[in-house]
Amino acid sequence: MNDISQKSLENWYLENYENKISGRRILLENIEPIIKSLQPPFVVEKLGASEEHQNIYKITLGEGPKKILLWSQMHGNESTGTKSLFDLFKYIEAFRSQPFVNDLLQKCTLVFVPMLNPDGAKHFTRVNTNGIDLNRDAVERKAKESLLLRNLLDTFDPHFCFNLHDQRTIFNVEGFKNPATISFLAPSIDEERTLTLGRKETMAVIVAMNKTLQKIIPNYIGRYTDEFYPTATGDNFQKLGHNTILIEAGHYHGDYEREMVRKYNFYALLSGLDYLVTHDVYEEYEDYFKIPNNGKQNFDFILRDFVDDKNNKIDIAFQYDYKVVNNDLVSYLIEQQRGDLSTFNAYNEFKK
Repeated sequence: MNDISQKSLENWYLENYENKISGRRILLENIEPIIKSLQPPFVVEKLGASEEHQNIYKITLGEGPKKILLWSQMHGNESTGTKSLFDLFKYIEAFRSQPFVNDLLQKCTLVFVPMLNPDGAKHFTRVNTNGIDLNRDAVERKAKESLLLRNLLDTFDPHFCFNLHDQRTIFNVEGFKNPATISFLAPSIDEERTLTLGRKETMAVIVAMNKTLQKIIPNYIGRYTDEFYPTATGDNFQKLGHNTILIEAGHYHGDYEREMVRKYNFYALLSGLDYLVTHDVYEEYEDYFKIPNNGKQNFDFILRDFVDDKNNKIDIAFQYDYKVVNNDLVSYLIEQQRGDLSTFNAYNEFKK
């Protein structure tokens, strides 16, 4: 994947990941001190402010002609990508003298927005403080945060974008019980899902990332639906000619805090950047279609053979949900479905 072996990278990560941030709820107050402590070659600037006047930062690296834009937490309750970006920053600091990082900084200019929606992060919601889903606001751009991202896109004019999200635990890898721990998407530009040159190039980067992850967590990688969403950020950026790679961080066994998943997300980012550094032509896209689709067959809990009030045996499925109570994140179970759920899987199963 890069200058050091997978085993060496694993050992480095365990000792050096950004341990100042952890868990599902990552706030601006958690990352702002780290951002302000970054030294050259990192260049830190305030991009703007949220609807609640919280700071939104951009961090620039490198001076090369190949431009790459990466952002996380446009949905405030999706923080795995944010943690992975800060892990990547530590890697770049540690290996600046090594050929890969040196080439990255010479061949590429990278701009990071590690938290686009700090208000949503505070309230642990998908939307911003005015109830706007930034990932469905690419056309109207009613939110300040959406305007900031679009203005950055227009002024920076990136060749590639990495759009970092989290996905629900319900997703499995089609054909397997395994959760879709990481899922990828090369967004469509129209309802026909036209296979443009830009989509092919996006797919080629995803193929490289998938190859890396399949060596580490085989059969835990899925492909997110490429249904066209006319107001979605990735679809519109792709349509405008900015190759946009969507990464959806999901579940891994027992990892509801997504601390293992952040590592796999970091590996994906590193391998994607490595591919962009070492390639100028992106033609090997066909294996994208060999990545299994996401399924929707998994639940957090299934209670098997529950006897209902009519003396029928049924299964009852539950998923975790989250809310902020007294400034703490609290998880609770919500019933999702009942009946014959023999074709569904659960990370935890109990028999009545």
